Amino acid sequence: MKEKIVLIGGGGHCHSVIDVIEQENKYEIIGIVDLKENIGKKILDYEIIGCDDDLETIFLSCKNAIITVGQIKTNDLRVKLFERLKKTGFYLPVIVSSLAYVSKHSFIEEGTVIMHHALVNANVKIGKNCIINSKVLIEHDCIIGNNCHISTASVLNGGVIVKDNTFFGSNSMAKENIKIGSDVIIGGGMKVLSNIANNSIVKSH
Repeated sequence: MKEKIVLIGGGGHCHSVIDVIEQENKYEIIGIVDLKENIGKKILDYEIIGCDDDLETIFLSCKNAIITVGQIKTNDLRVKLFERLKKTGFYLPVIVSSLAYVSKHSFIEEGTVIMHHALVNANVKIGKNCIINSKVLIEHDCIIGNNCHISTASVLNGGVIVKDNTFFGSNSMAKENIKIGSDVIIGGGMKVLSNIANNSIVKSH
């Protein structure tokens, strides 16, 4: 029998996570939490059953939740929601697409989603509340902090360290053993060949 799960956030990223959860076939989605004005609407046939004010009531019948709010310019909302869900008592499982490969020698913390065709190699450590998006390659011995988004088709070569709250843009590549600080934004299509300090913005032109 499948465990029940509720999704937190009804935007575009929610669509992708629904597809991953359906493919994984481990959880039954009971509904989505979104803005109050959207209650009763449906997203890919799943009803929006409440807003943030209803989380305590929803928790009485469903102990699992996953954040389905995306992260591009800022992860403030994802961090706030994660803290709220943990305070309420929700368990935030690791969600892994059946189309992804995750080494049994890797370690992934709660609330992280591994999307379709991502590849997570041996001795990788990924923190809490992260998005490892479609077709990402994370090579051996990488360490990724909490609340990070490693975006579509990007590549982290062996031994790369990415600290908390960092966005790593689509089709970007980090050379082996690079250290990327916390609260960094790396734009799409970038080649990261040297260490990046905290609070930096690295943009393509």
